[in-house]
Amino acid sequence: MKIYQYHTWPSTVEEAIVIQEQMRNQVITSDQLPEPIEYVAGVDMGFEADGTISRAAVAVLSFPDLQVIETRLAHRPTIFPYIPGFLSFREIPAVLDALEKIKTTPDIILCDGQGIAHPRRFGIACHLGLLVDIPTIGVAKSLFIGKHEELPETRGNWRSLIDKGEIIGAVLRSRTGVKPLYVSSGHRISLPTAIDYVLRCTPKYRLPETTRIADKLASAR
Repeated sequence: MKIYQYHTWPSTVEEAIVIQEQMRNQVITSDQLPEPIEYVAGVDMGFEADGTISRAAVAVLSFPDLQVIETRLAHRPTIFPYIPGFLSFREIPAVLDALEKIKTTPDIILCDGQGIAHPRRFGIACHLGLLVDIPTIGVAKSLFIGKHEELPETRGNWRSLIDKGEIIGAVLRSRTGVKPLYVSSGHRISLPTAIDYVLRCTPKYRLPETTRIADKLASAR
């Protein structure tokens, strides 16, 4: 798989903020999807050796039947500390290594993290989407920023996630009676379309199959 854009990886928060501010204006939050959607992918991260080694996993599934087509792993030294709001600088280098190994290019990538639901509207899904020029969705397991109205308990319900008067994502009930997911546009996809694909990739469990499988690979020993 081809990586379309590169930049120097920062060593400080100040350098990382500059990159976020420069790149966020390139993010597209309207639908620019290929047709038909045949493959969806999930990416996730684990760490080894007390966090000094990053372990990235990618799982490519057929769509809409969600059968595993291909999985890949990549390892590399961790180059950036864990700092909320800067997850992409810690995780994406190894994720790109894993993506470069796959033979089946996905039409959509679901990321375990935020898209524009981020203080600078540039979470890991936005960052990765720009680097690989593929539609991406942020599917986070916890709230980072924003507020929302009370969410009904049944699957499929969602409420807008709002920060400073702006809709930045949605809190989505992917399974009845379980904790919600926090969905936001990454790149080249609108929020309503992102919600639709997250639900279609989540037939049984709380997490999309893409994320669930990638998470197992990333955390396995």
